[in-house]
Parts: sequence; C-alpha cells; structure tokens
Amino acid sequence: MLVYDVLIIGGGVSGVSCAQVLGSAAKKAFMEGKTIGIVMHQKASMLQDAVFNNAFGIQPGTLGSDLLTQAKENLKIYANVTQIEGEKVSRVRRNSAQLFVVETNKAEYVARMVVVAVNSSNTFAIEGLMDYVEPHKKSIPTKNRIQLKNIDHLVAEGIYVAGTLAGHRSQLAIAAGSGAAVATDILTLWNDGVETHSHDSIRK
Repeated sequence: MLVYDVLIIGGGVSGVSCAQVLGSAAKKAFMEGKTIGIVMHQKASMLQDAVFNNAFGIQPGTLGSDLLTQAKENLKIYANVTQIEGEKVSRVRRNSAQLFVVETNKAEYVARMVVVAVNSSNTFAIEGLMDYVEPHKKSIPTKNRIQLKNIDHLVAEGIYVAGTLAGHRSQLAIAAGSGAAVATDILTLWNDGVETHSHDSIRK
C-alpha cells in the first residue's frame, strides 16, 4: 500500500507552491524515499477568472487560467510529486495506525501528513476537519469566508493549512508564500528539526 509522506488537498496557488518546494528538495539526503501527492482541485479555482497585473515575477496581463495550466505542467518535473486529477475530497480521518485516510469521491489515499490548501469558501465540507472551521479573521464578514483554526499554519499534529483557508488575504503572492512556508516547515521537520529550505543558485 502506498503511503504518501504528505498529501496536499487543493491544486491552487498555495497547494501547488507547497508541492513545488517539496518536490524541488528531492536531492536532499533526508528526502530519500519521500512521496508527495496533490489532489489538484476541489472545485473551480479562483485563478480561472483572474488576470494578474501586480504579482511579482509574473508578466502583467497574465491570465489566471494560463497560470494554472502552466503550474500543473511545472509540477511534472518532480518525480516525487503525484498529481491526482478529477477527484474531490470528502473526508479526512485517522486509521488504527494513526495515519491519515483521505477519502475522495473515487478512492482512498493514506498519508502521514495532510496539507489543506483549498479556498476559504463557506461551502467547505470536508468531514473530519469541520471542528476546526471558524470565521475568516481578515475577510469582510458579508463574504462569509471561513478559515481553519491554526497556529502558524499548523492545525493539529500532522495537519497543516495554507492560503486563504489559513486566514490569509486573497493575494497571489501571499497564497504562494503561505504554501512555501508550510513546505519549509515540513522539510525542517524531516530534517530532524534543523531549519532548511529549498532553492537553487547560479553559483552551484
């Protein structure tokens, strides 16, 4: 049985950013044998209707839909990242071995850690996580947005949240940074608590 070391729920900005950073760290010694899965979409991404004119490093006028397509292609370069398409997560629970079982409309997946990176819509309905739901602290109340209770992205042992669902505002750079922050926290955990990150340099 395949057990993912991390299963990311949501293929928007924060989820893909998290997967990219984890995937890019594959050559680190502590990453040997580590597997990452990402359930690409819970529903239509907010990126579908977006156009970016003020996002760092992105050509002004770039459509969110194009960015979403390119992000999925970019993830393919990481052999340790598996994209799961066309499935919706309905439940997250622990089994007798204290691993997470993530149930979708088509299958079940087992993981040691879970990152929840779907948007902050009040239609959020993943059984097993509802006790963590609270009103979004940085959104306009009339929008009825929600977030998961967390401390620095950590919801509970083994459960992280990223992006707007972590209580951040809806801005591409913030969402991407949130996903990357979760990834570096996980990398640090895997590195026996020694702070680490993953980036490249032209000097190497």
